[in-house]
Amino acid sequence: MSNSTSSTDPRARLPDAPLSDNERLKQQSQHLRGSIRQDLSDELTGGFTGDNFQLIRFHGMYEQDDRDVRTERLEQKLEPLKNVMLRCRLPGGIISPKQWLGIDQFASEHTLYGSIRLTNRQTFQFHGVLKDDIKPMHQWLHHLGLDSIATAGDVNRNVLCTSNPIESSLHQEAYEWAKKISEHLLPRTRAYAEIWLDGEKLHSSEDEAEPILGDTYLPRKFKTAVAIPPQNDVDIHANDLVFIAIAEDEQLVGFNVLVGGGLSMEHGNEATYPNTAKELGFVSLDHTLAVAEAVVTTQRDWGNRSDRKASKTRYTLERVGVDVFKAEVEQRMGCRFEPIRPYTFTERGDRIGWQQDSEGLWHLTLFIENGRVLDFPERPLKSGVAAIARIHQGDFRLTANQNLIVAHVAPEHKAQIEQLAIEHGLMDAHLRSQRHASMACVSLPTCPLAMAEAERVLPSFTDQIEALLTKHKLDNEAIVFRITGCPNGCGRAMLAEIGLVGKAIGRYNLHLGGNRIGTRIPRLYKENISTEEILQHLDELIGRWSRERVDAECFGDFVVRVGVVAAVIDPPRDFYSSH
Repeated sequence: MSNSTSSTDPRARLPDAPLSDNERLKQQSQHLRGSIRQDLSDELTGGFTGDNFQLIRFHGMYEQDDRDVRTERLEQKLEPLKNVMLRCRLPGGIISPKQWLGIDQFASEHTLYGSIRLTNRQTFQFHGVLKDDIKPMHQWLHHLGLDSIATAGDVNRNVLCTSNPIESSLHQEAYEWAKKISEHLLPRTRAYAEIWLDGEKLHSSEDEAEPILGDTYLPRKFKTAVAIPPQNDVDIHANDLVFIAIAEDEQLVGFNVLVGGGLSMEHGNEATYPNTAKELGFVSLDHTLAVAEAVVTTQRDWGNRSDRKASKTRYTLERVGVDVFKAEVEQRMGCRFEPIRPYTFTERGDRIGWQQDSEGLWHLTLFIENGRVLDFPERPLKSGVAAIARIHQGDFRLTANQNLIVAHVAPEHKAQIEQLAIEHGLMDAHLRSQRHASMACVSLPTCPLAMAEAERVLPSFTDQIEALLTKHKLDNEAIVFRITGCPNGCGRAMLAEIGLVGKAIGRYNLHLGGNRIGTRIPRLYKENISTEEILQHLDELIGRWSRERVDAECFGDFVVRVGVVAAVIDPPRDFYSSH
């Protein structure tokens, strides 16, 4: 694919510029095959060479190494402890107890860390899979009815769906659409089956078509979510494409469609910025897949393939304008959007604990700090979830907030499941709501992009925020607090009331002013400061919040109202200034 566009609208045309090297490797990859199979047989390295380092991402994997032991291994003249992280494709986050027990077994027997990591893309990750176990891992997943196709790389990634345990009938409809969208936007190449599942020969002489993603796939990663108001548990503004469920008489009738959300940026580069998604309009259910395809193909053709830092959907919207983008989508899907239907978000996060639905079934949302399912001292979480899976007759739902729902529990099984959860530390009545409102990305020691700690410092940082809330007589309050180890956005700090973005070990950019429901981007308040300085600032600001707040005003609304920071209204022009 060239750097030109199929549209005649001059505003959609990009200046002529050399394509990024990622475009070359996709073009030459034989539809994502590369020489991955040959690399698997290379015993001289534990990793992947050349283009394959990037291509395995399209198969749901990232090559990593344990940075805690990197220096020691170098001193021993050993290469870094290379391994892969795999992210499963799990639209809507639903998994059966049998599947859970299968991934539990693989994590225990074939990974360096033994854990299952629940992610805020509503799926799970294996961390620390060595080369010899990579192909068996994919075959293991296939045996369980799972795969990792298109969970990374320049494709549409795992499709999120609100995990509301109360709106059971509406959730089921929305979840089915999340699955359909995921399937519709998948790559058509058989590379995954050929390499990992011993499918047909590696490359046919017949041309292989990618009618939606194109032969060089998308310019950059693409994220999609389905949300059911009033709960914004999927953080709609972290996604390129959003379907907001609209119901009439408790029946799903269609979706409001939003485009162009995203949170990643680059330190020191003011041309990169987070942004909220923009409304296009309403579509009935029979146009859902058509609009998904039209948005993806428009971004495929109009996105920037020369500068990957400017290649996300939100930058395409900034360049051409929402109206021009919308008109192109309407042309491609063959109909016009209806006006946006009314919708309101009133809450975010998960409803921890038991909830009963209209059919009398129970749903238990278990808080999993950092999403890390592992047997910790005095908290054998992994063993506990496995014990529940062995007796549970319903299903599990992984949430976009790194938690786990034991769904569809019959009343007669409720007490037994609760007992297991309590015995294994999965239910703790002493945890405060601040801990539930805090989240971090994986970061060190495995993420190669990490500049600072995130997951490993979140528990202690949350302790200190709780102490500040107690100090200022706000024990029953919570602030949406998130840490990400780099500016890539995985921890969704750019939708928090307090967001920390890693700059170096022990140093972060402090962002303030998001809101409780996740519809406002926080603004940079202090740059490159230590954790001690962060806590000093928070001590002062939380104290002011306690004394000066109006009614039940949340922290993010307070700091905007009193002028600590100004609300971010129009990125990129005002994001990097506190006022």
